Amino acid sequence: MSVDLAHIRQVMAEADCLYTEAQVESAIAAVAQQINGELAERNPVVFCVMNGGLIFSGKLLPKLNFPLELSYLHATRYRNETSGGELFWKAKPEISFIDRDVLIIDDILDEGHTLGAIIDFCRHAGASAVHTAVLIDKDHQRKARPDLKADYVGLSCIDRYIFGYGMDYKGYWRNAPGIYAVKGM
Repeated sequence: MSVDLAHIRQVMAEADCLYTEAQVESAIAAVAQQINGELAERNPVVFCVMNGGLIFSGKLLPKLNFPLELSYLHATRYRNETSGGELFWKAKPEISFIDRDVLIIDDILDEGHTLGAIIDFCRHAGASAVHTAVLIDKDHQRKARPDLKADYVGLSCIDRYIFGYGMDYKGYWRNAPGIYAVKGM
């Protein structure tokens, strides 16, 4: 599949910046402070949800001032598209979390299909408690489970197609230094 890099560049050039790098970094520091206050004594296993959660995890983890075990998992619905399909597990957790607290770090809580499935998986596999941290909670009424709320939220955003800080547009711009909305989406 050929990628139109001119289109990818144009998306960034025309995008609306919703949050600057400084605003995102400040939100990450606030999330870290909350997690430090609540999970420091719980010996959590922390899972980064790949690929979206990579940048948020990388920025958040050095700010957590307690011992933890870290691993990753990879479940997706998007596969570099702009709308999701069925859940696909690329890599399930490899560290045992039976009778342990689990902290799942992901980029966004949008409709919640992926995060909800990961939470259910961890609960059914024996976690004593499952906590979630997301950089972005998208504000809309299409949540798969209306009761699904992230425990730790960096920022909320309007219902647009966004990218940056781990979130992508067709596989690109996860590295964007801020949170951007695609023009017209």
